[in-house]
Amino acid sequence: MSRGDAKPLTADDLPKDWVANATSDLKGADPWGLATSTSDGFTIKPVYTAEDHAPLTELPGDAPYTRGIRATMYTGRPWTIRQYAGFSTAKESNAFYRKNLAMGQKGLSVAFDLATHRGYDSDHPRVVGDVGKAGVAIDTVEDMKTLFDGIPLDEMSVSMTMNGAVIPTLAMFVVAGEEQGVDRAKLTGTIQNDILKEFMVRNTYIYPPEPSMRIVADIIEYTASEMPRYNSISISGYHMQEAGASTVQELAFTLADGMDYVRAAKKRGLDVDEFAPRLSFFFCIGMDFFMEIAKLRAARQLWSRIMTDMGAKDERSKMLRTHCQTSGVSLTEQDPYNNIVRTAYEAMAAVLGGTQSLHTNAFDEAMALPTETSARVARNTQLILQHETGVTRTVDPLGGSHYIESLTEELVSAAWAQIEEIEELGGMTEAVREGLPKRRIEAAAAERQARVDNGSDVVVGVNRYQLDDPVTVDIMEVDNTKVRAEQVAQLDAIKAARDSKACEATLSALTSAAESGNENLLALAIDAARARATLGEISYALEVAFGRFRAAPQAVSGVYGAQQANSPEYQQIKTKVKHFLDSQQRAPRLLVAKMGQDGHDRGAKVIASSFSDLGFEIELSELFVTPEEVAALCNEKNVDVVGVSSLAGGHKSLIPALIKALQALDRSDIAVVCGGVIPEQDYEFLKQAGVAEIFGPGTSVTDAANAVLGQVLGERRNR
Repeated sequence: MSRGDAKPLTADDLPKDWVANATSDLKGADPWGLATSTSDGFTIKPVYTAEDHAPLTELPGDAPYTRGIRATMYTGRPWTIRQYAGFSTAKESNAFYRKNLAMGQKGLSVAFDLATHRGYDSDHPRVVGDVGKAGVAIDTVEDMKTLFDGIPLDEMSVSMTMNGAVIPTLAMFVVAGEEQGVDRAKLTGTIQNDILKEFMVRNTYIYPPEPSMRIVADIIEYTASEMPRYNSISISGYHMQEAGASTVQELAFTLADGMDYVRAAKKRGLDVDEFAPRLSFFFCIGMDFFMEIAKLRAARQLWSRIMTDMGAKDERSKMLRTHCQTSGVSLTEQDPYNNIVRTAYEAMAAVLGGTQSLHTNAFDEAMALPTETSARVARNTQLILQHETGVTRTVDPLGGSHYIESLTEELVSAAWAQIEEIEELGGMTEAVREGLPKRRIEAAAAERQARVDNGSDVVVGVNRYQLDDPVTVDIMEVDNTKVRAEQVAQLDAIKAARDSKACEATLSALTSAAESGNENLLALAIDAARARATLGEISYALEVAFGRFRAAPQAVSGVYGAQQANSPEYQQIKTKVKHFLDSQQRAPRLLVAKMGQDGHDRGAKVIASSFSDLGFEIELSELFVTPEEVAALCNEKNVDVVGVSSLAGGHKSLIPALIKALQALDRSDIAVVCGGVIPEQDYEFLKQAGVAEIFGPGTSVTDAANAVLGQVLGERRNR
């Protein structure tokens, strides 16, 4: 048979028993045991044929852009290599950026410290342990100018991951450009500005949802008229997957967020085609290789449909452009060099899915900020992918794969069903207000943890193929005390040198506009930044009008326990907890706490949920509390153990402060344990400070529960 005579393979070409047993939907009987299931609940068949999907008639660059938003894609120009980075001071980060750019990086992606995210200056008493950790500290325009010193802002695309303090951060970026001699109309890059996601997962919000949505619209409005080359929003699913969302949840909730942002801008009287071409997206790429490829294809198809329905006429408004980042939560502390392999596979999935830019995580980020060496490996992963693998030779190389096309269709259908459910509630802003997305993501996270703990999901080096001897790697450590002292000294100098009356006038104008709703807040914040108002002062000027949002701590229940019902280890711990309850006439009490400005609460919520299912009495602290506030809550609730979740590097300052605060209350009987992103090199320091147990990334819940229960029993014997 000649090549031209070949026919697509169909079910008719397979043996009859194969058709019966292997190409059915496999949700019923599966006598051969060939069906598999993803963590999303998708049933994966062992073979796919042309009958599993609609015929592929679309070309790359054609609506609805399933196969890519450009006809030539990487054959004309590869994706942009970005590395998300920032630490310590602006001077330190600038040196790091310039070195990376010289080594082949093509765009900047700025990580800010948590004090900056939450709208606090470095001298604020609530951010003592956060300054310069997990990102760069930015207090003033001078910091922003230093950050981009020697980097021409009319040539360099700058992405800034900022949501809560988005107004002062973008204002300072504009002023830094001006004082570098770059007109704002020439600035290129992206500001994240995706506040709805923050109320679901990452929690670096400042103001309540309603005024936060006004800020989003103000930025879209201002950039549409004044900064035509700048992307006004990056609608992010990344942090949803990192918080535990399923693939369908990440896809549906992200696009639903985008729909509400479009509505907010249209309410300002903007025509959709005035701003929609500058909207962009940001997705996480995890280890489910083919599912992640299909997710990006499905996202483009769905966004084209959504924007058509919302009145877009310009095809650019219908094109979903996305940045991707490899998964942080897939990185493990155990056998950490495995993370290089994980990141490479995830990067390949992002590229095969058609991303426009990509960040690859460093292998040591499960423990600390990346070192210069690990950052080089991460960057070179992309360079090797671009130049050595041949992936740029053709567009959508997996297009037409029966498996990929079928997965894409399934994801489109499943995500659309969830989008319709959100629309029935009145849109994502209303759904967020009701807490629906947050509850579902937390349930998915608890289920995922249970699947890892019981071995259903294999993680090499964690629950299978473990090393006998742990691997130690060099890590980067930021001297938080030194950085904070430098920032405070610079703040004092700038405040002393500025025209105080002029500065106060700009801040008063900002508060008045926030109260009246009559002027664009970004435009007024730019005036304040020129007058050398600090980031904290600009944020507070808005807080006077809007207030500061506080979320009520809650956790799901029943999900982890249902997954572990047949686990002997789990049942043994439940029995021990029951014995304690019977003997003491109460359950063991655990307070799960987050201190500092770190809002990543996946680990804390999983522990609270799973320990509750085991029979512990659980208390959850609010987010963003101080060590003294946690100690007071421990005393008030009379807990046996306090468990601190730490993901942002503040453990060496915040946890010893908590232990001292407990001692001051004469409650040294309360055991302190901690878990999260804590380098093994810091374990001895924490134990010397009085920490009873430390649980690194990858620790199973059952192991942690056994250890915590041991602390409770030990404390009871010593009382």
